[in-house]
Amino acid sequence: MTTTLQKTASPKAGKNSSADIAQGAAVSINTFERVAPHSIDAEQALLGSCILEGGRESLTTCVEAKLKPDSFFKPAHQVVFAALLALYEEGTPVDEIILADKLAALDKLDEVGGHPYLNALTNRIDTPAHLPHYLKRVRDTALLRRLINASIQTVEQAYTQQESLDQFLEHVEQEIFKISEDRISDSAKPLKHSIDSAVNLVSQMLQRKGELTGVSSGFTDLDKMTFGLHPQDMIVVAARPSMGKTAFSLNVAEAAALPRAGKEATPTLMFSLEMSADQLAMRLLCSRARVNMTKLKDGFISAESQKDLGHAAKELKESPFWIDDSGSLTILEMRAKARRVQSQLDGKLGLVIIDYLQLISGTDSRVPREQQIAEISRGIKGMAKELNVPVIVLSQLNRESEKEKRQPRLSDLRESGSIEQDADVVILISKKKDFDEEQDAASSVLLRDLIVAKQRNGPVGSITVTFTPNLTRFDNYTPAQV
Repeated sequence: MTTTLQKTASPKAGKNSSADIAQGAAVSINTFERVAPHSIDAEQALLGSCILEGGRESLTTCVEAKLKPDSFFKPAHQVVFAALLALYEEGTPVDEIILADKLAALDKLDEVGGHPYLNALTNRIDTPAHLPHYLKRVRDTALLRRLINASIQTVEQAYTQQESLDQFLEHVEQEIFKISEDRISDSAKPLKHSIDSAVNLVSQMLQRKGELTGVSSGFTDLDKMTFGLHPQDMIVVAARPSMGKTAFSLNVAEAAALPRAGKEATPTLMFSLEMSADQLAMRLLCSRARVNMTKLKDGFISAESQKDLGHAAKELKESPFWIDDSGSLTILEMRAKARRVQSQLDGKLGLVIIDYLQLISGTDSRVPREQQIAEISRGIKGMAKELNVPVIVLSQLNRESEKEKRQPRLSDLRESGSIEQDADVVILISKKKDFDEEQDAASSVLLRDLIVAKQRNGPVGSITVTFTPNLTRFDNYTPAQV
């Protein structure tokens, strides 16, 4: 291994002399010439374990750990492992003779060193009992090599990349995230464990009259229809302006982020592209304390309301709720920010809210806006799947329902049909059907319909809730309220 140290430039050479530049290049080149991490001993022991054991349990363990032929450093070991996987897929048991015949059929027996090398692999160990140790060593060095290769490619692309900086950084983050994901392997569980979990779930349902399988929205009738907000789902909440989209999303965030009886708090992240974090905090505080914000601004609230505000402030300060009010975010920047919060929370982020879709900037302003919205919509769905959380995204409706004096429908989603296509659940907020406009305008508590216009894994229908404009708050509907 060659090591080059950069010398201090002499005063005569200047800050950016050609000698300094050449010397810096030498450091980079010599760094990349270092031998990548590997362990030939561990690779030989792992292959020997698979052969000795017969390839049943051992290769199953390797497949579950996402081990692939290119996880091995030595080319001959890559060929041997590929042959072992081929036999495993065929359901053929493994020993030295069967493996040699398979390699010969592939015309690769001599390439790996013939029968002598296969014998050497099995003679390398006495028992396959330590396979997990060898497997971890081979997998860890393979991940390190992937990380080195990704880093080298990043350096090269940084000099030559022609895409936007945001797209480039998103690509780099995704590559690193994929490498990190491969550290965790999925494994099958015996049925008895799943049955135990199912029995516990049945017990909870019987005790609580129906336990949610997702994050509670805080609205009883909506939860009954959807069984909560589920991971990997993109939930679109759409309405005309001033119908309370932001208020609804804050009420859902409050229900998720504040612990309730038998329910732990769900860490929640909200991207607000329209309102500042301080404005949202004020709304949330007054809504939680049920204090009229207009009276508060005028300075006329009772001592009891002041106590309620103090109690609500304490609850909200202790809640796992984050607000990002950065303006002009692209979906790539948004995904990167959510990924970082997910990492900071050790993967415990439970809900993401975006207010609202039409304010997200496209990565390429030159393409038509409809195409930008389609890209953004696909990106939001990708975020939900990548982070394994439900993502609520607010959206605008066009004017057609108002012009035709009818309830809104899926086709009224503004700017792109791709929103309808990508969404798992679409909820439309509307005035109550057959409402009295004069009575609606004079009332302090208004009736609103939550129209579940699409639900990929459940029924559709309409739910009535109440909306109190003075408190900017939605609540469950009871006839006595109106």
